[in-house]
Amino acid sequence: MHTIYVRTLKRADHTVFCVADGQKTYFEPQFNRVIPYSSGQQIKRSIMDRLSIELNEIPAPVTFLSDVTKKNEITEGEVFGTCDPSHFDQLLGGWMKAIKGGKEKTVKRRSPFSISAMRALHPLLAGINKENITFDRSGRSNNKVIVRDSDGNNLSEDDIKKMLEDKDRSLVRKWIPDNKRVTGLFVQDIAIDLRRLFCVSLDIYEPEISQPTEEKLKKNGWIQTKNIFGDCLLAPFEMREKLVPAIAKAILNWQITSNQSRTFSLMETLAVAVSDNANKIASSIRGKLSEEHEKRSVPVIEEQLGGVDMFITLSADGYVITKSEKAEALELAEKNIVERMKNFDYEKQLGDSF
Repeated sequence: MHTIYVRTLKRADHTVFCVADGQKTYFEPQFNRVIPYSSGQQIKRSIMDRLSIELNEIPAPVTFLSDVTKKNEITEGEVFGTCDPSHFDQLLGGWMKAIKGGKEKTVKRRSPFSISAMRALHPLLAGINKENITFDRSGRSNNKVIVRDSDGNNLSEDDIKKMLEDKDRSLVRKWIPDNKRVTGLFVQDIAIDLRRLFCVSLDIYEPEISQPTEEKLKKNGWIQTKNIFGDCLLAPFEMREKLVPAIAKAILNWQITSNQSRTFSLMETLAVAVSDNANKIASSIRGKLSEEHEKRSVPVIEEQLGGVDMFITLSADGYVITKSEKAEALELAEKNIVERMKNFDYEKQLGDSF
């Protein structure tokens, strides 16, 4: 077993979890519906934010390069992190550093986490509502109103009053129509590649780190070993012991931090499935078409599916028929993931063959 699959079922209620034109969506052709979603990149960012909280560490700094053209205009250049796995977010989130002009060798590391988008459990079990909202501060007497003419010049107060004559128009209330709000059951998957979780490849043809970083890691106790991908450096035992419980907590307790405050939803977790089998994890929590209603689907949680450890929270029985919900479900799921990560032999992935 070298991969841990985790499927999480969440309930969202009249909220926004990915802002783009009100809410990101995609079209589902079989059921002819527009489906809201949260991108895998947003989920990854949320997990890294939670890891930062659990470890009480600041993520690695980011370098932003810009260029000045001959016309004295600033253009955006490369963006990259430290490419140093000593930082938790670099080790777990991956990196890429490619300098323009090929003056330095490109280094890149794919994250050991494969993270899906959070999407509807079934196209018929999630949807979008629209509402009209206002930004209204008309009750304040100290508001400052500025009106500009076509040339960008500010109008005087008398000019504004004259312009508003015979017009039913407020300048201190903003009408914001057709705001999208999401409700429904959503599922999200994470695959953790244990072979690469704490290992950094030393492949000279596709390097993950620079030579100075390699020497630094060796001095700091990183272990030179091998895995299926070749020679690599393994994070010290102490570092692994610190990261394992934080990873489990982050995977189960991440929150979408960009959620708009006026549409906050707890997005409570209803169930978590953990397995080393991708096909079984897909079957463990799913939507099923109703035999009685053609355009209806019902959520299904397989409580006794071989090869899958299922953890169901108390909130689940309000939306799914279950028998084994527990108050400590998420704590048990966390313990399960920790045990799976700790049971993997990171130091001798290829046995004694090397």
